Amino acid sequence: MQTHQLYINGQYIESEGDEWIQVLNPATEQVISKIPKGTKNDVERAVSAASEAQKGWELTPNIERGKIVRKLGDQIEENREKFIDLLQEEQGKDYELASGEIDLAIDYFRYMSEWARRIEGDVVPSDRPNENIFVYKKPIGVVAGIVPWNFPMFILARKVATALVTGCTIVLKPSQQTPNTAMEFTKIIDSMEEIPKGVYNLITGTGSEIGNTLASHKNVQMISMTGSVGAGTKVMEAAAQNITKVNLELGGKAPAIVTANADLDIAVESILTSRLANNGQACTNAERVYVHESKAEELIEQLKNKFEACTLGNPRENKDADVGPLVSQDRLEEVESMVKQAVDEGAKVEVGGERGDQEQGYFYKPTILTNVTHDMTIMQEEIFGPVIPITTYQTLDEAIEKGNDTEYGLSSSVYTDDLNEAMRVVNELKFGETYVNRENFEEVQGYHAGMRKSGLGGADGKHGMEDFLVTQVAYMQYKNDKK
Repeated sequence: MQTHQLYINGQYIESEGDEWIQVLNPATEQVISKIPKGTKNDVERAVSAASEAQKGWELTPNIERGKIVRKLGDQIEENREKFIDLLQEEQGKDYELASGEIDLAIDYFRYMSEWARRIEGDVVPSDRPNENIFVYKKPIGVVAGIVPWNFPMFILARKVATALVTGCTIVLKPSQQTPNTAMEFTKIIDSMEEIPKGVYNLITGTGSEIGNTLASHKNVQMISMTGSVGAGTKVMEAAAQNITKVNLELGGKAPAIVTANADLDIAVESILTSRLANNGQACTNAERVYVHESKAEELIEQLKNKFEACTLGNPRENKDADVGPLVSQDRLEEVESMVKQAVDEGAKVEVGGERGDQEQGYFYKPTILTNVTHDMTIMQEEIFGPVIPITTYQTLDEAIEKGNDTEYGLSSSVYTDDLNEAMRVVNELKFGETYVNRENFEEVQGYHAGMRKSGLGGADGKHGMEDFLVTQVAYMQYKNDKK
């Protein structure tokens, strides 16, 4: 079992507190590491180091920052199998998804490194003679990066790569449930002499203690947080004390609309992937299906066959396992409770609906629920597990209306071979992203953002990168001695 330390100002240090948090393997329920339960004083030390380093880091030429960010991606690639194994061990991902997450993290560092030379401002004509208006893009400053447990390496890359390439320093807080990948990444940071002390800092602990202290700190200029709506609300409340900028990616309740003109083979494969990826624990996962009544029977039958064929297992022992464990006992009990409530309200279990047969681990069988209504809790609240409720609709207006009838607004999808239907859904669904005839996974050069309670700001691509910048203006008058 590994015992980890904090990383502040270029050094591994002990927490000022004496409490520890145990990290479990969700497939075996065995303790695999322990991390310090950081304190407010630890946060103070980390933010102080980041603030001091900010002065020099933002003056580092953009091209040099870009080279460093690219090298981080290269170093992750050199240790690819180690990171994959850590992801499987601490989070329960199957091999394909774990390797995909690491590859995406590598790609993210390399992609963001290319923006180093493309951070540009403007020169704007003035209404006055002999004057130019210069618009600058500058780093926002110290960033607090709060990383969730479901994609601990990819979301780390999202926050760290973007912060560093734009000239921001960062204090990173990984999830207390999945900190080991972040700890391994920190070894890479520590080995690179070209990264000044204090540019990257890592602190562990609980969200209520560390997260809120970071969010309310007067020397933190931005909080970039991925997590639940409840946690995001608390971060906003804490950040409001200093009017600190927040960048939040929160929960989702993604509708998948299958029209009468859908190619069911595509719809079935996409919904299967969009629901069961990461054992159903992704904010962009398909969470509810609205299928046209003419296609419902066939869609349900095909999905049943696919779900029944899925194998549960410890992904480190069985690379062919399709579905691994949920991340914790609490998560398992929550999924189990939501399915039970749905059944009590009249839902029918087509397949699954119970825990896995494993003696250890937090396994839940892939589950399909039918005979559900739009107002049921299972159709309104985020499940975050391998469960998909399916209901029917008669008109596209009805499907769009019900799809939008949610407090979330992150991800959505539509399956149709009719261009007019696709365009209607894309334009009328109120979600940050809509996928047409494909699974729900974003790309690094796109944009990832939510509406309503799913968040503020965004990530990925040019627009996500610009969230880490501030715009400043200078009105420059000059003398013109020309007669």
